[in-house]
Amino acid sequence: MSMKTRIRQANGVAIVDCRGRIVLGEECVVLRDTVRELLSNGQTKILLNLGDINYIDSSGIGELVGAFTTVRKQGGDIKLLNLTKKVHEVLQITKLYTVFDVKEDEAGAIKSFNPDPAANAA
Repeated sequence: MSMKTRIRQANGVAIVDCRGRIVLGEECVVLRDTVRELLSNGQTKILLNLGDINYIDSSGIGELVGAFTTVRKQGGDIKLLNLTKKVHEVLQITKLYTVFDVKEDEAGAIKSFNPDPAANAA
C-alpha cells in the first residue's frame, strides 16, 4: 500500500494527514513533494499527522529528518502528531524523538504554532 496524504488548513497551519507506510521509494517521494509544495506556497507551519502510518523504515526516518531540515531552513516549523506505537518506538530508538516536536492533541498542536501572548500572561 502506498502512502497517501491529505492536506487540511487550520489557523494558518497545514495539517498533512498521512496514511500507509513511509518507506524507501515512492512513499518517501510523496512526503518530500508534499512538504516542498507547501513551502513553495508560503506555508511554513506544517503538522504531520502520522496517526495512520503503520510502518516506517530508515528511509522514511531520513525523509522526516530531511523535511524537518528543509522547513527549518525556510524559517518554518514542522511538528509530528499522533505517533503510532511503531513510529514512536523507531523515533525513540534512533534518538530522534527529542529532535521533533511531538504532539498528541491536534488542537494543542495547532495552538503551539501560534502561541497566544495573552494566554501566557494569565
